[in-house]
This record gives sequence, C-alpha cells and structure tokens, in this order.
Amino acid sequence: MVKLWRAVVALVAVAGLALLAPAAPAQAASLQEVTGFGTNPTNLRMHLYVPDRLAANPALLVAVHYCTGTGPAFHSGTEFASLADQYGFIVIYPSATRSGQCFDVSTAGALTHNSTSDPAGIVSMVRYVQQRYGTDVNRTFVTGASSGGMMTNVLLGDYPDVFAAGSAFMGVPFGCFATTDGSMWNSTCSSGQSIKTPQAWGDLVRAAYPGYTGRRPRMQVMHGVNDTTLQYPNFGEEIKQWTNVLGVSPTPVLTDTPQANWTRTRYGSSAVQAPVEGISVAGVGHSLPLSGMARLAIAFFGLDSSTPPPTTPPTTPPTTPPTTPPTTPPAGGACRVTATVNAWNTGLTAQVTIANTGSSAVNGWSLGFALPSGQTITSGWNATYSPTSGQVTARNVNYNGTIAAGASVSIGFQANHTGNSAAPSAFTLNGAACSTT
Repeated sequence: MVKLWRAVVALVAVAGLALLAPAAPAQAASLQEVTGFGTNPTNLRMHLYVPDRLAANPALLVAVHYCTGTGPAFHSGTEFASLADQYGFIVIYPSATRSGQCFDVSTAGALTHNSTSDPAGIVSMVRYVQQRYGTDVNRTFVTGASSGGMMTNVLLGDYPDVFAAGSAFMGVPFGCFATTDGSMWNSTCSSGQSIKTPQAWGDLVRAAYPGYTGRRPRMQVMHGVNDTTLQYPNFGEEIKQWTNVLGVSPTPVLTDTPQANWTRTRYGSSAVQAPVEGISVAGVGHSLPLSGMARLAIAFFGLDSSTPPPTTPPTTPPTTPPTTPPTTPPAGGACRVTATVNAWNTGLTAQVTIANTGSSAVNGWSLGFALPSGQTITSGWNATYSPTSGQVTARNVNYNGTIAAGASVSIGFQANHTGNSAAPSAFTLNGAACSTT
C-alpha cells in the first residue's frame, strides 16, 4: 500500500485537511473518542460527533478517511459535522491504526459478511451508536475518500443489512483490490485494468453474503477523470457493479452538468435518490474537493430533508391540533400510470411513473396498487410504502407532493419475489382509478 500512502499525501495537501489530535470527552457538539464499543479485530479507533440538536430517531453516517489520515482529520477537513449540526444526524469517524493508516479492503477477512478485519470493527461502532442513541436503523449510511471510498464499497457489499446507501469518493469496486500475497496492494485494480462484466462484478458482491435476499443499498460514486492513483476506469466499473447488484440498467436515465466540468449520471431513476448515481469531474486527479461534494452525498442519502428539534421544547402548546395537508384528488380517471420491472432470480426493481392528465394540479398524493402475490417490498425511493405486500399505498415525500397538470412523478421500489415478477396493477391516485400504459 506504500504507493497509495504517498499518493494520498497530495490529496491531503490539495483538500486542506488539517490533522487534529484526538480530543478527550469535554462537551456536547465536540468530537469524542469512544472505546470499548464492541468487536474490533484490527484495533480501529472510533471518534463520534453528536450534534447539540438531534432529530427525532436520528440518522447515522459513517465517514471513512483516506490513507495517512485519521478520523479527527476527516472530521476537521470535511463538512459532515457542520451538516450534522444543520440536519440533526450523528457521525462516526473510524481511524485505521496500521502502518500507513489505510483500511483493509484486500484480504479475504475484509471481503465477507462475517468479517474478521476492519469492516467488523466499523459495524461494531454502528451497532454501539444505534443502541446508545436510538438511531433509525433504516437510515444508516457510509461515505469515504480514497481508502475510505474503497471501504464504502466493501461495507455495502459485506453488510447490505446494515447500510441503506453509500457515497464513495475516488474508490474502486467491491473486490477489485483483493490480494492473496499479503501486500494489500493490487496494481491491476489501481491502474484501472480490472475490467469485468456487470454480472461478474455483481457476483463478487453477492458472494460476500451468500443467501442474503434483503434489500441492497443505493450507491453514489464520484471520481476525478485525471486520477492517476486509483485510475478513472474504476469509476465505470463501480457503476457496472452497483447497477447490476441493484437490478437497474447501466444506461443512464439522466445525464446533466450540475456545475462546470462535472458530469452526473443517474441509473434506475432520474430522482436525487436514484438507485445509482455517478459524478465525474474533468481536469481533477486524486484530489476531489471533499468539503464541497459532501452536500451531494447528504442529498443522495436524503439527510438534507431532516429538521432537528429546537434546543428546548416550546412552552406554549398549539391552540389547535396539527392537521395533515389537504390533498387534491384528480378528476375521475385524470391520471395515467406506467410501470416497468427489471427482475432477477429472487428480486426485482419496479419503476412507476404517475402522470397527471387532468387540468389542475394534484397537491399531496397517495398511489394505491396491488403488489403481485409473493412479492415483498424491501426498499423504495421518492415515496413511502406501506404495507410492504398485498394492497400497497405509496405516499409522496416532501419534495414531490405536487403534480402539476400535464406533469408526472417517478417513484420506484425494490422487492423480493418467489417466482412472480409481474408489475404492480390496479392503480388509484387519491382514490381515483388511473389508466395504465
């Protein structure tokens, strides 16, 4: 790993990441070191940031540093802590303690659900925080840069039952850095020469947790086009891997330029929280602007829609009970639904587009539909789903509650099936039957 250690020194200089000494517990909203958090086979260190104001049932983010770095350095050099202050989630900053301070993404013990290496220690940190702070187990996320970006891929492959999504800065696909010679360095992978089919990459992930049939975490990947440390072809290989794992097409449904020299592609959905998102940055090497891109990761996770509670509860109760926003039902039949399914073995993803064919906007919506027998929803995007089987209702989230006349909204979900992979049917929008295409 010596090459990677040296290369990332440049990242540290460019990104301006200052190294902080580990802080002793002192006060709220400061970085605290935690010991004795559970199984920790490789002696990782754990630092924790808990903002003064936590959202109810808060989300949890794991932020993983680069080679030569530490958790405190990643805390001080990125925006994740200030974003936690703003949105009320908790951040774990693991630290690798081996020489060179790279994470193990290479050994057989690291590339398995029953990990005997760094992933086991990181998951122990997650479970410690989940139990102590009562975080939402369905909103646990991971992000990281360079070695941390590679670890993001590994954690999503090893522990799909723990993480809901990941965002990997300058990483490589799961299993790409595997070695058997003890070097923990894979030159074929680092040079971008590990090229596989989407199925082969996906099989590496599925083999990490044999028999697992639950939902798979969403993935966002970011890479500099001129990266000479973990070369740019790794970006495309990550996209091939995770679109295969999530069962969506490797052909983007959206391509745009969020700012100069950035190209963003989304797969499986055009929404902010698509199953897979890629962002490549022209003219940049192994030195992405981590602080600036942190907000993209937070948006992909959906953490920027949380509002932490006030520091003290209000002393005057409201004079009237809160009411749910009124919904505007479409005129009878003034909606059209298109549903497409991409199925594999025992799983599938469904993409559903709701079109308002009426002459007035729909304000607040719920889409009812019948899920075929044997299907169970395991995760979804752009809507909340309840129950997970049988007659299901999908309700809008805070950013897509209005469907203008002539406009449409796209939602989707991932589900398990027992052989029947048909699309959902019998759609109703706010109680009114919809036509289908």
